[in-house]
Formats: sequence, C-alpha cells, structure tokens
Amino acid sequence: MGVIQYIVDLGPTVMLPLIIFIIGILLRQGLGKSLRSGLTVGIGFVGINLVISLMTENLGDAAKSMADNYNLGLNVIDLGWPGTAPMAWASSMGLIAIPIAIGVNILMLITKMTKVVNVDIWNIWHIAFTGAMIQVATGNYVYGIIGIIIHAAIIYKLGDIFTPVTDGYFGLDGIAMPHGTSAYMGVIAKPIDDLIEKIPGLNKITLTPERIEEKLGVFGQPTVVGAILGFIIGLLAKYSIGQSATLAVQMAGVMVLMPMVVKLIMEGLIPISEAARSMLDKRFSGSDFRIGLDCALMLGDPAVVATSMLFVPWTILIAVILPGNNILPFGDLATIGFFVAIAVGVHKGNIFRTLFSGTAIMIMTLWIANQMSSVQQALGQQVGLIKSGEQISSMDQAGSPITYLLTKGFTLEMGVGFFVIVILYGFCLAYTYVKYKQEKLYVEIEES
Repeated sequence: MGVIQYIVDLGPTVMLPLIIFIIGILLRQGLGKSLRSGLTVGIGFVGINLVISLMTENLGDAAKSMADNYNLGLNVIDLGWPGTAPMAWASSMGLIAIPIAIGVNILMLITKMTKVVNVDIWNIWHIAFTGAMIQVATGNYVYGIIGIIIHAAIIYKLGDIFTPVTDGYFGLDGIAMPHGTSAYMGVIAKPIDDLIEKIPGLNKITLTPERIEEKLGVFGQPTVVGAILGFIIGLLAKYSIGQSATLAVQMAGVMVLMPMVVKLIMEGLIPISEAARSMLDKRFSGSDFRIGLDCALMLGDPAVVATSMLFVPWTILIAVILPGNNILPFGDLATIGFFVAIAVGVHKGNIFRTLFSGTAIMIMTLWIANQMSSVQQALGQQVGLIKSGEQISSMDQAGSPITYLLTKGFTLEMGVGFFVIVILYGFCLAYTYVKYKQEKLYVEIEES
C-alpha cells in the first residue's frame, strides 16, 4: 500500500506516464517506444495542467468577483475537483478503491460486460470519493466498499455507452471516457437532443464553431470567440478595460493551446492503444476493446471550450435563481468543460442544443451538491482538510447522481427528492443506453 500511496501522491502527470510505460513494455512495444509514449503523454498532461491553471487562476478569479460584486448571498463554497480529489485519496477508501476498481474492470472484461480497459488510475478518485461519502454517512466500511464496486461497474458501462460519441464526434477511435462528470452527466443530453429534434424550428438551429465562423468570418474563429467571451466575463466581474482585455487574450490562448496539448497526448496514446487492441483482439477475436482514459482529451474540441466559457456566467446565474441553493460555484467553474464535454459530442458540436442539456446538468448538479454538502464537510473534517464550521461542497462528484443515490440509499434517507432523481436520472441512463445500442447495431448491419 505504501508503494501505491507514493505513486498516487506523484499526481496524474507522473502516474499516467508510468502506467503507459509499463503497459507499453507488457505489450512488447520495446523500451524506447514505451518510454517515448509515456513521456509524450506526460508532457501533454503537463500542458493540460498549465492551460487549466490558466483558466482556474484567471477565469476562476473573475467568476468569484462576479459573485462578490452582485452580493449573491451564497454561503457554501464549491471546492471543485482540485479540493475534492485529495479528500478521496486521504480517506479510508482512497487506496483500497484502486485494487477494487481494477478487479471490477477485470471481472467485467472476462464476463464480457464491458469493453473498456481502464488505465486512468488517477481518476479512480471519483469512485473512492463515493465510497468515502457512504462510509462517513453510514459509519459502515463494508457499505463503502459495495459503493465503490457499484460505482466502478456503472462508469465502465458508461464508457461503452458513449463510444458512438467518442468515436463519431471526437474521433477518439479505440478510446473510451468512463470517468468523471462528463460520463455520468452525459446521459442527460441524449433525451434532450432527441426531444429538440422533434420540435419544429428549434431542430433547425445549428450553432457550431464552424457555422459561427462561416457566418461571422474572422469574428467567428475560435480564437476570437474565446477573446470576446473572456472580455465579456471581465466586464461582468467589473474589471477595468485593461484587465478585461488581459482576460480576453488569456482565454483566446486557452482556445488555441488546449487542442495542441490534447493532440500531444493522443500522439503518445495512439501507438499504445493500437497495440493493446491488436493483442486483445488476437486473444479475444472481435471484442473491440477500448482504452479508458481521462475525459480531458475531449477538452481540446473548440465547441467544448466555447461552451465551457459560456457556462461560467450562466452557471452562476443558475445558482442565483435555483430555489434553495446555497452553493457559490467557484472551484469547478474554470473546468466546467468536464461537465458538458460528452453533451457537446451528443449534440455533434451544436452549442445551441448544449445550452439546454448543460442547463439541466448544472441544475441537477447544484441541487445534489446542496444535499451532500454536510456529508462532504464531515469527510473533509475527518481527513483533516477542512476546519470545523467551514461550509463547503463540490459540484464535481458531490454533485454526482451516482454518489448521491448510493449514499442516500445506504442511509435510507429516501425523501421526495431522492425518488425524483431516481426517476429522472434512471430514465436518462436507460434511454441513452437503449438509443446508442440501437445506433451501434444499425452501424454494424450497414457495415456487414
């Protein structure tokens, strides 16, 4: 366990390259190729962290200024995933979640319940967080482990469900996105997309980066769109013209740099992904295995970046008008692309439709995060990361329907809200599963 803790403490920029290197060796890629793949992926994640830091430090501050300037009266602070992941790893479920999640993955592969071969060990923190919340709420260690098993099984299936999106829209052939907010909240987008498709007028509106650029010329280019959004957010934060212009250039930089660093990660992953699929297909003919990776790979898409910027002020507005909400969105605002990335893919880059599904996603996320804030505060105090009396929550994972339903289910706190989420989320999950399964079968018939 000490070795595992040491590797976890190194963070994803070291952990993932190390795993890729080991996998490369096991796949007989040779020392040189394996080392190159691992380092290339590591460099890509360093780049992603730098770009995300650029957003967090600048866009996050602007978002907080907006909230402070308009006296929103929201007294529970959203820590975001950077403040939540350490709680998961520091909890009693932190390290045990890794072997359990790997074991669930292997069992599901053997029994053909999934095609996802997960190598994204760092993001097992989402699973560990669910287990930790259940353990804190119930005081029962075994319940926490059961929660980890259930959560792991669900996300691997989510990786399978969304392969038409990761392959078809994002072009990530052979890769699955089973982790994080994109996967579990993406199921909300499919029924909304199909509903919009049936509404005359609305179904004709297409707002993609390409369409915007086509209509607006230079003013529709992703770089310029990023700059305009950054400038507007600066003005809403009551920055000076100069400060707003600085934020505009920084957000334009995000629009340019994010696709570049994602491309670098793919350069390192493609040889490993192809080798893994080749070896697995030889041993398990026709299985079409997928390598499970961080959904950060989707953040390079221009529509995802543009939508995430739009949702910074929009999410704050939702937080203000949502009845009973006490959470001030902050820590996750700058990385809100994680929440809507799959939705963007479901809508094939249509930002207009993503505004509808993204709004539904953020309403559900904030409502659940409010219900889970007291449990997260207890967890934070238990692991020594927050002080008594501090009011915190997090949109990422504390706002997860999976974490919420499992925690409330094990504690038997099943009020009206619980059953509303069961029905809404259960319907979206089942609907999305059936629709994409039908789509896959249609493609297979067409190809044959």
